[in-house]
Amino acid sequence: MKIMVIAAHPKLTESRANRALLDELKKHDEVVIRDLYQEYPGYDIDVQREQELLLEYDRVVFQFPFYWYSCPPLLKKWFDDVLTHGWAFGPGGDHLLGKEFMIATTAGGTERAYRSGGDDLYTISELLRPIERTLTKCNGTFLPAFVVYNADRASNEVLALEAKRYAEHVRTSLRVLAH
Repeated sequence: MKIMVIAAHPKLTESRANRALLDELKKHDEVVIRDLYQEYPGYDIDVQREQELLLEYDRVVFQFPFYWYSCPPLLKKWFDDVLTHGWAFGPGGDHLLGKEFMIATTAGGTERAYRSGGDDLYTISELLRPIERTLTKCNGTFLPAFVVYNADRASNEVLALEAKRYAEHVRTSLRVLAH
């Protein structure tokens, strides 16, 4: 299975958690990592190139910090620009049919905060629902998200363990993830 991870962190070099996750993935040849902010610092997304890349991979993972209950602005722009009517959805928009999509995110809050009635009022799954629906509207298969909670306060040891768990999750077959 060919896997592409699209990392979308505006300050990736300052993020211990996201760097730890990506550093672990770099140990696996079947995973290609792209840094969206490094590739498009001026937000001028090459739509044709991005669409061609999507066609090359079986699974696409969107990795980003979860803040203000959403993804960073460049990733939102990427969704808006790349997932076009007639290509990703709508009449003739079947290019992503059968593609597997996954979210990997780091949250500053605790897992307990992200539950019904918790500090953030909703579960992480509920808060990620708009992105999930975007991808399923594009005929993709949405796989269970990977979340690192309390990411900004986690020790390096905890982050290393989470990174190993992440690498395994990203490479786990659809049959196992979606049982």
